[in-house]
Amino acid sequence: MDTINATGRRKASIARVYFNNGSGKITVNGKDFTEYFPDKHIQAHLLDPFKVLSIDNEYDIKINVRGGGYNGQSQAIRLGISRALVKINEDYKSILKGHKFMTRDARVVERKKYGKPKARKSFQFSKR
Repeated sequence: MDTINATGRRKASIARVYFNNGSGKITVNGKDFTEYFPDKHIQAHLLDPFKVLSIDNEYDIKINVRGGGYNGQSQAIRLGISRALVKINEDYKSILKGHKFMTRDARVVERKKYGKPKARKSFQFSKR
C-alpha cells in the first residue's frame, strides 16, 4: 500500500493525516499521540473511528496538525483519519457517517463587531 493522505479541519485547526502499513504507531507532530494529547478523553477522539470499525493496529499514522487548541486539533485529526479510512475501503463510509465522523463541523468563533466589547455583548444601557 502506498501512502494514503487526507485532510481534516475543525475551528482553526488543520490536520494532515498520512497512513502507511505498519504496527499501529500514531505520531502527532513528531511525538507519540499520548504524549501530545495527555488527556484521555481527547486521545479517545483519535481512536473513535478505529473502535467503531473494529480495526486493530494495521496502520502507522503520521499526523501534522496546526492551529487552534487541543480539542479542535483532536477533532480535526478524527475527521482526517475517517477520510483516509474511506479512501482505503469505501464500505466504511456508511458506518462512519452514521456516527457523524465524516461531517466537517463548520462552527467557528463569531467575529467581534465594532462598538461592542465582544461579538454580541453590549455595554450597559442607561436610559437616563
